[in-house]
Amino acid sequence: MTKYKVQRCKVDLFSEIEEPEREELKALRRELEEANYKYYVLNMPTLSDREFDEKMRRLQDLEAMFPDMYDPKSPTQHVGSDLQRDNVQGTKGKNFEQVKHKYPMLSLANTYSREEIEEWVRKLPQDVEIVCELKYDGLSISLWYEKGRLVRALTRGDGQQGDDVIDNIRTIPSIPWRIERNDIPDSFELRGEVLLPWERFEALNKEREEQEEPLFANPRNAASGTLKLQDPREVARRGLDAYLYYMIGEDLPGTTHFERLETAKEWGFHISDAIQVCHSVDEVMAYIAYWDTERKNLPVATDGIVLKVNNLAQQDELGYTAKTPRWAIAYKFPAEKQLTLLKEITYQVGRTGVVTPVANLEPIQLSGTIVQRATLHNEDFIRSLDIRPGDRVWVEKGGEIIPKITGKEEPTPDPSLKGGELDSRQDTLPLREGLGVGFPTHCPECGAELVRVEGEAAWRCPNEAGCPPQIKGKIEHFVSRKAMNIDGLGEETIDLFYQKGLLHNIADIYDLRLEDIAAQERLGEKSAQNMLAGIEASKQVPWSRVLFALGIRMVGETTAKKIAKRFTSIDTLQWATAEQLCAIEDVGPQIAENIMRYFEDIRNLEILARLREAGLQMEAAVSDQLSVVSDKLAGMSIVISGTFSHHSRDEYKALIEAHGGKNVGSVSKKTSFILAGENMGPEKRKKAEELGIRLLSEDEFLELIVES
Repeated sequence: MTKYKVQRCKVDLFSEIEEPEREELKALRRELEEANYKYYVLNMPTLSDREFDEKMRRLQDLEAMFPDMYDPKSPTQHVGSDLQRDNVQGTKGKNFEQVKHKYPMLSLANTYSREEIEEWVRKLPQDVEIVCELKYDGLSISLWYEKGRLVRALTRGDGQQGDDVIDNIRTIPSIPWRIERNDIPDSFELRGEVLLPWERFEALNKEREEQEEPLFANPRNAASGTLKLQDPREVARRGLDAYLYYMIGEDLPGTTHFERLETAKEWGFHISDAIQVCHSVDEVMAYIAYWDTERKNLPVATDGIVLKVNNLAQQDELGYTAKTPRWAIAYKFPAEKQLTLLKEITYQVGRTGVVTPVANLEPIQLSGTIVQRATLHNEDFIRSLDIRPGDRVWVEKGGEIIPKITGKEEPTPDPSLKGGELDSRQDTLPLREGLGVGFPTHCPECGAELVRVEGEAAWRCPNEAGCPPQIKGKIEHFVSRKAMNIDGLGEETIDLFYQKGLLHNIADIYDLRLEDIAAQERLGEKSAQNMLAGIEASKQVPWSRVLFALGIRMVGETTAKKIAKRFTSIDTLQWATAEQLCAIEDVGPQIAENIMRYFEDIRNLEILARLREAGLQMEAAVSDQLSVVSDKLAGMSIVISGTFSHHSRDEYKALIEAHGGKNVGSVSKKTSFILAGENMGPEKRKKAEELGIRLLSEDEFLELIVES
């Protein structure tokens, strides 16, 4: 009896010990499923790659401890899914057809440890060849070809089926639609990564920053979001690229992975030159060491190295686990980060009134650049990290380009700073309770009480007509190149005119006089004449760009074009209902509400009346309402490079589309011709000469589209 009681006590004791770990297992499953959903579907990652991988390993360890809790739906048993769901919050893409993969698309086992890579290599058969490749940080894609023609383009999806995004894939110049060769199999599949090059990523985020839209965290998220857009023309404008890294199918040439990649390159596919066949651990380690540094000079994002057994028969022998091949592994480069002092937090007010906290840091060097500032996003972000001036914080570059604070060490007070010290402009401002550093309750620029819209993380200054940064920001946006394109009115000049009382809103631009401009410091009569000429020329800017220039919150350049096509004048737009607005592609309830609220403000109506009186285009020209003028450029892919005298680059892009052509950003074998202006890019010219692509001057192009 006693023995029984003791044994029973032991069992109860162990159950109590196990219970927290079982709860941890369940919590990790929920957290990782949510992280997968936000990463793959919403393109809004909540965990860094390393944090995700560490949690996944912990979950694997717990599942090994408790085999009775096996679940085939666990994140350890399947890959994350990017399948487009109906009515996904935060997305507005079309419902892509979901198609079953002929061969499952699995993920790769990965590690951050070079020791684990060495161990993996040593476990392989003797004298095995290993192909080392760069791990591109993009969106996985599967391309199906039949009789040389691209017939499907599937995302990874859930590994078993994917979304068919072929219409958007066809906008990528480096992916051939058709292969004109006699030596290709009847059918085969090529897999790779769809990427957004650094240059295009920076340009896209700059556009979004100007519109005060959320920035893409990294090129991978930008590429993924782009590939799920409704409009292939917008996809083409963003400039995606693709690198392909695996051929699969039946009756394919070659007995090794490397041979097949070389064959795919001969067929015209975009295969990286940074592929190497290695024969030893030392060669693999040398490859990793070289690219750990050299990858920073590449035009696209990489986050590691992929190792694959070269011999295809050996791949078959090694086989697969439930979610990864045993014949491949990925080594991930650890994010470069450093510890530095958070000197102070200042607050910036944007064009739409958003108040953004900025961390001012003791300068450090990251990825070859000096980092002194990093955004803190919003109040919730500061709360989550519990940081304040005087703390030592970890800073890393998100996607190797955007500095971000990822955590802190225990505070080490700096004697030169007082705990919780803020920018001196806010010393007299009340701060919100419960926040370590304190977030201002009032605008640091104009003193207005900040407001927070339900469902948003940002605090805003509502004083649109009286807050200096908002006033000047709206004017800067209005005169920008993609809006009214008024030369001479830069940031410094606008600030000067504002201080002198010459500009208080966008309508004041059209009341500027020669003598007032010429009297200002650093200007003069010649500058004044040029500025007035630019102001006069802006009266011919088409309606869609005028709408964009007004700076209605969340109405970006592309959205403005779509709205202007549906509502062809300011008068019809002013009386549009929410239902009518939401029927427009890419316009949701929030944008519709912003538009209607804009027209409810009497101050905006007064400004619009003055702009109309000044002669701005408040309705679309008849020619602007025609979707296609002719088919003279039908089937042609055209690159624009250089500067022009007759029309702007944007106007030439519109002309190309109006005559049935397609604008592309990079030169390839599929480029029909280049519209070449003055100071054409030397790289584009060199590539055109290599490929034998003709260059058309501005006059030759205009003659081409008006030929009978």
